[in-house]
Amino acid sequence: MSTPASSARSGALVRFASPVALVAVMWVIQLLDVILPGSFTGFGLRSWDLGSLQGLLLGPLLHSGWPHLIANTLPLLVLGCLIAVEGAGRFWMVTAITAFVGGVGTWLLNAPGTLTVGASVLVFGYFAYVVVRVFSPRPIAHRIAHALIAVIVLVLYGGSMLTGIVGVGPGVSWQAHLFGAIGGGVAALAGARGPRGQGGRSA
Repeated sequence: MSTPASSARSGALVRFASPVALVAVMWVIQLLDVILPGSFTGFGLRSWDLGSLQGLLLGPLLHSGWPHLIANTLPLLVLGCLIAVEGAGRFWMVTAITAFVGGVGTWLLNAPGTLTVGASVLVFGYFAYVVVRVFSPRPIAHRIAHALIAVIVLVLYGGSMLTGIVGVGPGVSWQAHLFGAIGGGVAALAGARGPRGQGGRSA
């Protein structure tokens, strides 16, 4: 017989399993990329190339190397779990909108032929979602909790997020960062109206 406490623990595990599973897939892909001949990064998003549109889905899962993946892992888990608290469905909705908006913006604004891979598009989208959801219509208790979380997130990641858009070095796609953040903001506004639930560049 399940108790309310055990049901709550089970529900939390199911929700947090989503961002953990997403990161695990990225690590498995990177390991296979090292072991197998060739490189998976060619399946990323190549700007203005209609034959590379699979990169909208695959690009965020691919990385240019272990340092790139490691740098994205912790913020992806932290911010992803803050979204997954609202449910696995909400987490995947935010992920899908962010990947699509971020990918399309990157595809359009990067120089033709530029290859972009990396989960930073999701990191910036998750960050924007956590901040923007404070301003969406929700019960007052939720808005207070979300505001406190947003302040902490801004303190921890705000500076690096701003630098990732206006102060990036060569080989890093500020376009992916900017449009990922826009996608996260769009997801926050869309989610407020929807049901709760369930030569390349790196990003």
